[in-house]
Amino acid sequence: MPVDVDLNLLTALNVLLAEGSVSKAAERLGLSESAMSRTLARLREATGDELLVRAGRAMVPTPRALALREPIKALVDEAAAVLQPAGPDLDLGALQRTFTVRANDGFTEAFAHLLAARTASEAPGVRLRFAPKPDKDVRPLREGLIDLDVGVLGEAGPEVRVQALYRDRFVGVVRQGHPLLEGKLTPERYAACNHIITSRRGQVAGPVDDALAAVGLARHVAVIVPSFGTALSTAAATDMVALLPASYFEHSRASAAMRAFELPVPTAPITISQMWHPRFERDAAHRWLRGVVLQVCRQESSP
Repeated sequence: MPVDVDLNLLTALNVLLAEGSVSKAAERLGLSESAMSRTLARLREATGDELLVRAGRAMVPTPRALALREPIKALVDEAAAVLQPAGPDLDLGALQRTFTVRANDGFTEAFAHLLAARTASEAPGVRLRFAPKPDKDVRPLREGLIDLDVGVLGEAGPEVRVQALYRDRFVGVVRQGHPLLEGKLTPERYAACNHIITSRRGQVAGPVDDALAAVGLARHVAVIVPSFGTALSTAAATDMVALLPASYFEHSRASAAMRAFELPVPTAPITISQMWHPRFERDAAHRWLRGVVLQVCRQESSP
């Protein structure tokens, strides 16, 4: 059975071993000499060793006490560091840590390579892991399964911290030479095409459908795919029209063979944010990561 130990004894033992004197240890800790003597008695009982023994008018440490001196000092120093506020200094060159960032493929395609390059330059011991984003469930943040959640703000929960990264918009994307690129693009011509929808949960309707409905139109959704990459490759091989975030298309390797166009109906822009749990609010390494994500996203998204 584990024995309950008064961890305050570690501090007392550290001082006793450093001073080699009950009276000096008592003075350093602000205790009476009798109280320090009682503490030494408790330490002897806990360790099963005399620790300090008389040698004339002085006290000398036992072999056990000599063996404990450095480990006890290290323990007390580490505990003191844990209970101090996080300092502003962070040795990025020595940082060894894996950060998990949950984001959809649109963000990963647009920014993962930039974040990886920046991280490798500033903190080569850091590993970035990009995890898929199947939903907006806040549970992975609460349970510490991910460090950052990037996307459109959903049901994040009242405790989750949120910071806007950049604003994005949806654009239509078709292959080069598509008939829709000839002549004036009207809501009617756009709605008459076959459309590709990207949805992880199979949802069909969205803001574009609401905007078309406002002018009495509806589009025909021919294909529902789970990722923007699949939507893009499908549009490249057919006459179908894909709907993609502008940031994703601009960074896509296939953009040279495709054409993007502004939608002929008004849709509200979307705000992409990074979200994290309050447990990381004051963590120096996590603050650095958030700063890197913010700077990279805003630099790439600025006009």
